[in-house]
Amino acid sequence: MNNSAVRLDGKKILITGVSRPIGIGATLAKRLAEAGAIIAIHGFSDYDMTVGVSKSAMANGTEILAKQSVDSGLNITAITTGDLMIPGVAEKVVEEAAEKLGGLDGLVLNHAYSTYGEMGDWTPEHIDPHLLVNVRASMMMIQAFVNQADITKENAITLFTSGQYLGPMINEIAYSVSKEAIICLCRQTSYLLADKNIRVNCINPGPVDTGYCFDEAHEAVAKMFPSGRWGTPDDTADLLLFLHSGYAKWITGQVIAGEGGFNRY
Repeated sequence: MNNSAVRLDGKKILITGVSRPIGIGATLAKRLAEAGAIIAIHGFSDYDMTVGVSKSAMANGTEILAKQSVDSGLNITAITTGDLMIPGVAEKVVEEAAEKLGGLDGLVLNHAYSTYGEMGDWTPEHIDPHLLVNVRASMMMIQAFVNQADITKENAITLFTSGQYLGPMINEIAYSVSKEAIICLCRQTSYLLADKNIRVNCINPGPVDTGYCFDEAHEAVAKMFPSGRWGTPDDTADLLLFLHSGYAKWITGQVIAGEGGFNRY
């Protein structure tokens, strides 16, 4: 649903993790731009292609999505692609976005590194990318965002966690640990930045159908929702629109589960 009552006219927002047409990031960019925001997007398609998270993975995905959006009349600009695991890349993404858009008042950290790994298979090579991409890059991007923020205006940061704080995810513990750290990052920075007119909140979108689960497994997950369907990227976009609008001006430091009543037990 496109809620036209929520407007973001003139807001300048950077969204990370935008590289697949049916991913959450692509829908967030489209919906926020339709609401009047000026959007910069960053993604790293090499990760999608290597990890194979979805059949929709494609080379140069961020650039292709940006061009398609512009052709559709949306104000969406692609930022130079780069691996957030590499030191210095995270800050440069924010700096380039601020330069191209003439400043930023919104930051949506939707990027994630996620691979399965059961205990017994843990190695530094498995663990470290989760911490570097999900935690360190997010911290550096928030810092870079604050450095350029106009604190006389309303600013908003939205982080993304997962469902690890509501139930076990025992085959993804490295990922879960990194996403639990994001909750801590949200709560700590919300206090730190409150007097700078910067709100910080965190979304848990629950299981979202972005093309990574199929057949019997897909049906089994759908039955865990009271509605009998998976969450959609549009469900997440509805919440994000609210959090970056004036309607959410009194909300900060919150972890919000938009899971549609998902019953993980």
